[in-house]
Amino acid sequence: MRIAPIVGLFLLAATRVSAADRWPEFRGPTADGHSQAKGLPLIWSEQEHVRWKTPIHGKGWSSPVVWGDQIWMTTAPVDGKAMYAVCVDAKSGEIVHDVKLWDVEKPAFCHTMNSYATPTPAIEEGRVYVHFGTHGTACLDTKTGAVLWKRLDLHCDHHRGAASSPVLFENLLIVNFDGFDVQFVIALDKQTGATVWQKPRDIEYESNDGDLKKAYSTPRVIEAGGKLQLINPSAGATVSYDPRTGEELWRVRSGGMNAAARPLFAHGLIYATTAAGGWQLFGARPTGSGDVTASHVAWKQAKSIPTRSSPLVVDDLMYMVNDAGIFSCVEAKTGKSVWVQRVGGNYSASPLYADGRMYFFSEEGATPVLAPGREFKLLATNQLDEGFMASPAVAGKGLILRTRTHLYRIEN
Repeated sequence: MRIAPIVGLFLLAATRVSAADRWPEFRGPTADGHSQAKGLPLIWSEQEHVRWKTPIHGKGWSSPVVWGDQIWMTTAPVDGKAMYAVCVDAKSGEIVHDVKLWDVEKPAFCHTMNSYATPTPAIEEGRVYVHFGTHGTACLDTKTGAVLWKRLDLHCDHHRGAASSPVLFENLLIVNFDGFDVQFVIALDKQTGATVWQKPRDIEYESNDGDLKKAYSTPRVIEAGGKLQLINPSAGATVSYDPRTGEELWRVRSGGMNAAARPLFAHGLIYATTAAGGWQLFGARPTGSGDVTASHVAWKQAKSIPTRSSPLVVDDLMYMVNDAGIFSCVEAKTGKSVWVQRVGGNYSASPLYADGRMYFFSEEGATPVLAPGREFKLLATNQLDEGFMASPAVAGKGLILRTRTHLYRIEN
């Protein structure tokens, strides 16, 4: 009888430790770039606070995902003729699995700014789900690296390569195919890979130009208005679906192609970006039904909006950096500008907030660290040899950073 409470405490502690070592999808466990980690490093370099550094073959912009002692990502050769899933030990940095999934006889065109392995995997206990857009989707056993199922029959013309990442919800793996030619959302049974539902976008685009129909955003599931909602930006509109059935709940028309930012949800508003007569960010109330463009858009902002990097919301303020290194802060409830600061560099990766600090990652390998607030405050700028296209992950008290060539664990 004395053993039972001790076992209970042990299991509780184990649960807490394992929760700290989970970064299960693009932008983390809360899908917004926030981490509860404490004690992450403020300063580092190639010579300081690098616990390990591991080369990753090929060219892949997928962000790392973490589950326990495993870190997974995808990669592919520059020519896109094979797809790989790579697992690295979180403690040692050693490669545990390097799985060649399949060959691609005729890879579709991919822009040099993109890669054939840009979508970020999704991971859960025992399984990791990898996605390469039109070049295939698969589920792997995380212990053995064995492929449990794969789908090579889902296609669209990404025109410049795929970027949308898969999302796990209940028994489903949800994936966007917003192509130059066709546009749809599909939910697969995560156990078998079988199609559960598939929904065409059904959007009235402003042009027959396929370039204005493609999109790169990753959806997210929220609860609002008493309903579970799959918030899913696309070219021309941001649409809310019932995640279990694919039924459309509401939409906000925006026009133009869709940016790569993952939508945010805070202060009762959904935040999404789009290219409508120039890049825009908007906040909309996720309620109502049908077309709510005229009634539910709370504000719009068109100054220094990123096309690839996702924003951060910390308390009442939203922070972002555009592609050309202009940092800005707006009020999350109103969109009113608070400050704008040019730092320089180019940015594709999405930022991280943890322990009162905001970390941003440039294509040149710089990481400016900012303090949140109504004034611009730079705490540090760190530099690694190669630049960032992938967004960061967190494991315990370590930053898991993927550059163009290596995976790092940065830790005090």
